[in-house]
Amino acid sequence: MPKLQQISRRPESSKSRTRKGACRLRGVYQRRNFETPTASYNSGPSSSGPGFRQSTSDSNEGPLDPKWEGYLITCVKDPVKELAETKDAYVSYLVQAKTNLPIFSTSNPSARRRFQDFVFLRENLARDFPACVVPPLPDKHRLEYITGDRFSPEFMERRRNDLHRFLQRLSRHPTLQRSTLVRAFFESTEWHVHMHQHIAHPPGPEPTPGIIDNISDTLLNAFSRVRKPDERFLDMRESVDKFEEGLTLSDRLYTRIRGRTSDYHDLAVAVQGLGFLESGITDQLNHFSNTLLEFSALLRHTTQTTTDPLLFHLHSLLSYSHANRAVLKLRDQKQLDFEELSDYLSGVTSERDRLAAVISGHAGSTGLGLSAYIKDRVDAIRGADDDRSRVEKMRKLDIKIKELQDAVTTAHDTSDAFSDETLREQSVFQYAKEAEMKEMLGNLADGQIEFYKAAMEEWERIIPIIQRIRVDV
Repeated sequence: MPKLQQISRRPESSKSRTRKGACRLRGVYQRRNFETPTASYNSGPSSSGPGFRQSTSDSNEGPLDPKWEGYLITCVKDPVKELAETKDAYVSYLVQAKTNLPIFSTSNPSARRRFQDFVFLRENLARDFPACVVPPLPDKHRLEYITGDRFSPEFMERRRNDLHRFLQRLSRHPTLQRSTLVRAFFESTEWHVHMHQHIAHPPGPEPTPGIIDNISDTLLNAFSRVRKPDERFLDMRESVDKFEEGLTLSDRLYTRIRGRTSDYHDLAVAVQGLGFLESGITDQLNHFSNTLLEFSALLRHTTQTTTDPLLFHLHSLLSYSHANRAVLKLRDQKQLDFEELSDYLSGVTSERDRLAAVISGHAGSTGLGLSAYIKDRVDAIRGADDDRSRVEKMRKLDIKIKELQDAVTTAHDTSDAFSDETLREQSVFQYAKEAEMKEMLGNLADGQIEFYKAAMEEWERIIPIIQRIRVDV
């Protein structure tokens, strides 16, 4: 069982990150939001699909390798406009799944959901599983919502495809695929009731206030940098940078290729114009012009069926990588919390030792720096430079040191556990990324093969016509 099982909420403020993270380390997966089946499950026929791991045990797996307990194959289809003649019209989608996961009550669950339901699912998974790379959803604030064209067949099909890919990514994740919220999304006939219950009773208990609540937000500064970076995560960040750079470059190149259609159309018009000037080969030039028009039409068809889906997938994959980058950044923040708390504890301990030395008469502020000297002088002016006030202050510092020691220990455990979970999460993301790259490049290859076969047929038909042009030497 991994050390970090579930961290149930994203923190609202930086000063409570460590406290909340630690309180949710204790079994929240098992209690509420993550159900591990206890009974054996006789799986049905093998379901093969890119990126779907079904093996539940592997002798070569390490302690930080992700563990799958089965498969979840999802599908989004059949967009339907509901309440069509009212101002509250919306589009619902049929979501279906095929699974052998024992958490599901049926192997073929299905339900109709609208886009807002997908938004709720995504936001709450991100809150309940902050250490997981929860895939993003397509942006709702598009031009189609402003122009009122969000019910057009083209827009609904594009959104259906985006939502299909979103669920596909969830289904490939060994943790998210078994969450109770995902199960309810596919199975529940009272989804709205389930949503209200999930909001009213979030997974895990609310932690009680502690020492971290009393530390200023300036201590845990989000703009600080980790002082002792882990080489493993530096390598991961560099890999993410290169991957996103490759996606951006591919997008730029294929966007440029997409504009070739109009070039061939313009060339066809130019060749047709030459036909009017060259009376002896007018017929051949017209046929050549028609072939160019057919080739331009093939390019348009390939753009719609291959290039545009590729560009949409590249954009989606780039957003998915951004979500992965956010998890890496959150892991750095957990380490930074530990480092800043450790420094704070060190400062408080030094102040306590200084006061103890002054009371014992062995030392004063001499040798402790300018700040300690100025502090002694200020205390003397305020009348606080006496043993009684120092003893009382030492008592308060002892209490704070004890609280801080507990907080530092908790922050250290949280940072280590989050690091382990992040390592496991990177393996999951790598599996998903490879599966999507395989699918994306396979579709591109199929589209190019279809295009070039059709293009060869068009050009082969024009060759005999061109050969009839007589050239007298």
